[in-house]
Amino acid sequence: MVQVDAVIGQRLHSDVPLVGQISQYILNAGGKRLRPKLLLLCCAALRCEDPRRWQMAAVVEFIHTATLLHDDVVDDSSLRRGLATANAAFGNPASVLVGDFLYSRAFQMMVDAGSMRIMEVLAEATNVIAEGEVMQLMNMHNADLTQAQYTDVIRSKTAKLFEASARVGAILAQASPEHEDACARYGQALGTAFQMIDDVLDYTGDADLLGKNLGDDLREGKTTLPLIAAMQRSSGADTEIIRRAIENGDASQLAAVVAIVQRTGATAVAMEAAQAQAALAVAAAGQLPGNTYSNALCELAQQSVYRNS
Repeated sequence: MVQVDAVIGQRLHSDVPLVGQISQYILNAGGKRLRPKLLLLCCAALRCEDPRRWQMAAVVEFIHTATLLHDDVVDDSSLRRGLATANAAFGNPASVLVGDFLYSRAFQMMVDAGSMRIMEVLAEATNVIAEGEVMQLMNMHNADLTQAQYTDVIRSKTAKLFEASARVGAILAQASPEHEDACARYGQALGTAFQMIDDVLDYTGDADLLGKNLGDDLREGKTTLPLIAAMQRSSGADTEIIRRAIENGDASQLAAVVAIVQRTGATAVAMEAAQAQAALAVAAAGQLPGNTYSNALCELAQQSVYRNS
C-alpha cells in the first residue's frame, strides 16, 4: 500500500490547483482502501509480482473516489469519514468535475497498463456502477422495494468494483480461468456483505465511529435491507411509520424506525444475509492456492461482517 500511495500521489498531479486540492482532500480523509488491498491480496495469493499491480490498485481507488464525489452530490451528503464532504467544502459543481477528472485519469492509467483485458473488466465495472446508481435513484422513496431488487442494486453499485478489483488481480497473475472466476466470486460476495453491513450500521452504529450522520439512508429515502425486513415482520402502525418515513425521507422518525427495526429482529435478518455472503466469499477464497494471502482473504470476509465502522 506504500507503493500504491506513491502512485496515487504522482498521478493526482494537475496543472489546475483545485483539481489536486479536492482530490487530495477526499483521498487523505481516511477510508479502508479495501478495493486496492483486495487487488493486491489476490495478486499475492496467486504469487504475482507484476509491478503494474500498484498502478491498477491506484486505478480502482480513483474509480471508487470518483463515485464517492458524485454520490455525495446526488445524496446531498454533508459528512463522510468524520469530515465535511467535498461538495459541502467546495460546492457541487467542483465535486462533480473533479470526479470526472478522477474517472478520466483512471482510464489513462489503464491504457498505460497495456492490457485490453484489464481495460475491458474495469470499463464494464464503471458502467455497471453507474447503472446501479441510477437504479438506486429510481428506487428512492419506494417502500415496496423487494429484497431481490435491493440486492440487485448493491451488487451493481458496490459489489461490482470489489469483483473487478479481485478479477484484475487474477488477470495480472495470469491465473487460470478457474482461479480468476474464484477471485471474481470472492469480490462480489465480499462487496455484497460489506454493503449489507453498512446498511445495518446506518441504524445501529455510532456516528463518531462511522464518521457520518446516522439516518442518512432514511433521509434520502433509501429502502435498505433492515427496513425491508422490518416491514415484512411488522404490521399496522409500525409498518405505516416505516413506509411514511421512506416515502417522505423523514429522518425525524429515525428513533421510532430504529425501535421497530430492533423489535422485529430485522437487524438479525440483515446480519444473517451478510454472513451468508461472507461464507460464499470464504468458499471462493478456499479455491485459491493455500498461503498467507488466501488465508487473509478468508479472514477479511469473516471480519467484514463483525465491524462497527
